[in-house]
Amino acid sequence: MISDSDLKHLQRCIELAKAALEIGDEPFGSVLVSANGSVLAEDHNHVASGDPTQHPEFALARWAAENMTPEERSEATVYTSGEHCPMCAAAHGWVGLGRIVYASSSEQLVQWLDEIGVTGSRVRNLPIQDVIRDTTIDGPIPELAEQVRQLHRQFYAR
Repeated sequence: MISDSDLKHLQRCIELAKAALEIGDEPFGSVLVSANGSVLAEDHNHVASGDPTQHPEFALARWAAENMTPEERSEATVYTSGEHCPMCAAAHGWVGLGRIVYASSSEQLVQWLDEIGVTGSRVRNLPIQDVIRDTTIDGPIPELAEQVRQLHRQFYAR
């Protein structure tokens, strides 16, 4: 069940994805929220630096490992503009983060990129639950996925 609070955090993820796009990076954004609803950390993609592992979900997993107890991590939620890739899902699982909520799915992204003629990634598209287990996962959110789709269209139209 998606709450108004969930939607607020997902909107922030989309704002972060727009910020990434504005500096020439791929449009992805993520927010880490504590069990009490406090925003702990946020980030956007930094892959334009030449390092394709600089995903925001991975950065948040690192931040959580360094700054939170295992119990705090298990009760936290990661919000993302796009579903975790396998690398980020594994990092999420390894550090023991809790719930994941995403605006658009990896499957949607693959479809959108195909529609605009962009060659897919060398990394297989796997749903989060095929990488980690025992994690509550919510998404995609149709009314927000379209906003994410438009950001990707803008990125690849350059």
